[in-house]
Amino acid sequence: MTVRRAVPNIQSERPQESREFYGLLGFEEVMNHGWITTLASPSAPAVQISVITSDKTAPVTPDMSVEVDDVDAAYAVMRESGAEIVHPLQDEEWGVRRFLVLDPSGRVVNVLGHR
Repeated sequence: MTVRRAVPNIQSERPQESREFYGLLGFEEVMNHGWITTLASPSAPAVQISVITSDKTAPVTPDMSVEVDDVDAAYAVMRESGAEIVHPLQDEEWGVRRFLVLDPSGRVVNVLGHR
């Protein structure tokens, strides 16, 4: 399994203001689903942050997202390790397959792959 990118998710009750703030640092919007917006550096598109109000389908809001090339393998590894899965592996309507898991410090990690 290979990590493709890791993106911090910033939970915000004022998403427009947050987007504008990070825009001052040079980030530009590359994705907007209403409840989550991803901003990227135009000069280094893999450098990203997401602003999220709350997760659309999961019971908790993730602190970070990790995109991998094989999300099914990542899910199997996490289950075998005994890590706490807080949202099961599933296909989402916006084109990703994902699950949410707690890291040892209690942070919620959204592990995903694009379909």
